[in-house]
Amino acid sequence: IGMVVGSLMALYFKQSTDSIKLVGEIPAHLPPLSMPDFSLKTIKSLAPEAFAVALLGLIEAVSISRAVASKSNQRIDANQEFIGQGLSNITGSFFSSYAGSGSFTRSGINYEAGAKTPLSAIFSALLLMLIVLLIAPLTAYLPVAAMGGVILLVAYNLVDFHHIKQVLTMSRSETAILLTTFFATLFLELEFAIYLGVILSLVFFLARTSTPQIPTLSVDSSTENRKLVNIQKKPLKQCPQIKIIRIDMSVYFGSINYIQNRLARIVENEHIKHILIVSSGINFIDLAGAEALVIENRRLKAIGGGLYFVGIKSSVYEFAAKSCFIHNIGSSHFFDTKNEAIHELYKRIDNDICTKCNALIFKECE
Repeated sequence: IGMVVGSLMALYFKQSTDSIKLVGEIPAHLPPLSMPDFSLKTIKSLAPEAFAVALLGLIEAVSISRAVASKSNQRIDANQEFIGQGLSNITGSFFSSYAGSGSFTRSGINYEAGAKTPLSAIFSALLLMLIVLLIAPLTAYLPVAAMGGVILLVAYNLVDFHHIKQVLTMSRSETAILLTTFFATLFLELEFAIYLGVILSLVFFLARTSTPQIPTLSVDSSTENRKLVNIQKKPLKQCPQIKIIRIDMSVYFGSINYIQNRLARIVENEHIKHILIVSSGINFIDLAGAEALVIENRRLKAIGGGLYFVGIKSSVYEFAAKSCFIHNIGSSHFFDTKNEAIHELYKRIDNDICTKCNALIFKECE
């Protein structure tokens, strides 16, 4: 209605002024069939820009889908969004189409109009095709200002001010990403602003995951199953020969240096050479992490100790077996339960020290 009224006003005022900018007449025919140029020269010349357009399109599609999903209480599968967008652009390339993506404004208008299912997009496309074929010449009277007003109104309604307020008050890192990306879009080209936001997000992610939580655990004899408890939450006695720690993060190239330093401090400061790692919090071990842990085990083995693992997840264990991590460390260093691990480690410690120890935290000590 707003665009119709705007068109009528533009038509009325056109007699007295020529300063009203109009969209212009759209060709009343469908795009012709065309064969994309797959030559290596063309691919090389277009690759950087094509990558930027593809990344921008994917981010836009996921962003608008999540924005609409949060309002309609739907679940969004980002992988399906990516697959659908890729297929549509591949198919569209044979019909002289521009690179397409989920539109912020059109999706917002579609939702505000009462759309509930993906069929609404199909009906919208069919209606647009009829408009192009039948009444495209009428767009010559459509003012740019009228169309821009509708787009701005819809875009404003899609801005989640509540979520922005949450980000600004709850997370410094996400606030930095939000503000940096926002101001970058004002002073840089859009694709560079998005690159900057993605890179900054990656930097903060690496910074956060490169220093994993590694709490020290000890046996709580007051519990029924003698659970392993974080000694920072409940002060408990520790075994002077066996150090029990838990790694609450994936072991990968970004975090392994921090983990190695932690293991080195245990050996140097506490003079403990048997280290048991509770691995229930490890979701992934990459090759760099596996190789570094093998090296740490060799260092401990050289002084009569070793690195041991308990409760490692099956998916992580499968990868560790394929990468020869298990073989290089030794299958005898991996245990399913803490009782099994402690029972086996107790056989490897110095009995002379045990006779003078007053901790007595394990059943074997009794």
